[in-house]
Amino acid sequence: MTRPDTPSVRPEAPTGHQAHGHPAVGPRPLARTRSFTRRGGRMLKDSHQAAWDRYADALVLDVPRPHGADGSTGVDPAHRMDPEEVFGRTAPLVIEIGSGSGDALVHAATEQPGWDFLALEVWRPGIGHAMAKMGKGEPLTNVRFVEADAALALQTILPPGCAHEVWTFFPDPWPKTRHHKRRLVSAEFASTVADLVRPGSLWRLATDWADYADAMRTVLDRHTAWELESTERAPLRPLTRFERRGIEAGRHITDLAYRRG
Repeated sequence: MTRPDTPSVRPEAPTGHQAHGHPAVGPRPLARTRSFTRRGGRMLKDSHQAAWDRYADALVLDVPRPHGADGSTGVDPAHRMDPEEVFGRTAPLVIEIGSGSGDALVHAATEQPGWDFLALEVWRPGIGHAMAKMGKGEPLTNVRFVEADAALALQTILPPGCAHEVWTFFPDPWPKTRHHKRRLVSAEFASTVADLVRPGSLWRLATDWADYADAMRTVLDRHTAWELESTERAPLRPLTRFERRGIEAGRHITDLAYRRG
């Protein structure tokens, strides 16, 4: 029994990162602003499922999820990946953030077999679609996928200075003003990407939303790590059906390449 003159003391509930579902940071996940939408559920078309069944064991990396977060797009922040071990060689590494249905990824990996390509994509049907584009032969040995939210995973999963280039082609534009805070390209994320690449390396971006292009330039022109290199089309970025639809709808395609200082 508590004495009348002795106040009872309750332990404070965990807050901040201590409320997260990881042994280092606590028991339950925090709400966060996502930079992506989970489109169309997680069902794969038959052809994409067949490609997943054929190639996933070889190409989709099995990464640990945060404690108690089955089905999460997060990656355990304690997990580290060595690209040379993953690909079994030393080669220039391209990280594609949001590979979508894999048009740029599969095209580039085919055209540049001497480079390695690591794609981070939250949309499993997109990964299946990308693998379907490889045909029914042997998988592309210079491609790997991580099914994860790049904005979080890239803060911890890779060693600094590991990437030759980073690609962010047509990220979700979040066109409504009230949703602009969800856009991936922010000052914070620009710092994350800057840590991933060596000085002189490029971050290539593309969008078909003019105001997002302006916002990207504002963010990166102000960031001390980045300097505008080019507004020409990325050499390995193919013209896709998605891009054609944007052009037909009257949207201008903006390509940007920023060099790490």
